Amino acid sequence: MSNIRLFYSESLYINLKSKLDKTQSHYIYKVMRIKEGQNFSLFNQSGEFEAKVENILRGIVEFTIKKKLRSVVNLREIWLAFTPIKLNYLNLMIQKSTELGVTRFIPLLSERTVVRKINEKRLNKIIVEASEQSNRLNLPVLDKLKTLEEFLKENIQTTILFGDLNSDNKKINIQNEDPICVLIGPEGDFSTKEREIISKTKNVIPLNINKNILRSETAAISMISIISYILLS
Repeated sequence: MSNIRLFYSESLYINLKSKLDKTQSHYIYKVMRIKEGQNFSLFNQSGEFEAKVENILRGIVEFTIKKKLRSVVNLREIWLAFTPIKLNYLNLMIQKSTELGVTRFIPLLSERTVVRKINEKRLNKIIVEASEQSNRLNLPVLDKLKTLEEFLKENIQTTILFGDLNSDNKKINIQNEDPICVLIGPEGDFSTKEREIISKTKNVIPLNINKNILRSETAAISMISIISYILLS
């Protein structure tokens, strides 16, 4: 399997002849120095395939799919519900959570959310790059912004693990195959009113993973790491 992996948004199948876009062609040709006749990998929901560079014309890579390398396997759904934070920290959280196996990102607006908008194009670019790097096939989905109340009402059947420093619970008991959603608060935590709403929601399980106060992105990455480890055990 080639260590050069690119996400390809269109259908992939054996004997397909097609072209990479300008950005991916530049990466293959100029950055990685791949030449005609050499191979690289393309992947998407169809699986992962070996592609051969047939021609490089005016900087555009033309390829043929030679064989299938891997099929997509249904993975356990791990969601991350978070409030947008400052750009660099948000980018880091999305990148590392993608590497760790998050399948769905749910951005939330709360009373103390400082960043009220997200750059979906930028975050999806980070998701694609992190998926290429981490050898995963399925790309996480990025939801539209919604309020905390909307999120809780829409997910009354979902197990929600709420990162809560004030909780005495330090154990996770994962018993079924349903999606698991990690809920992380904003910088400054949820308001008293929001915490009351969360605590009264039956499917929410508070979880304390550290005695120290963690930044939002640190808490998210830590909780996802713990869950991923448990699911692999």
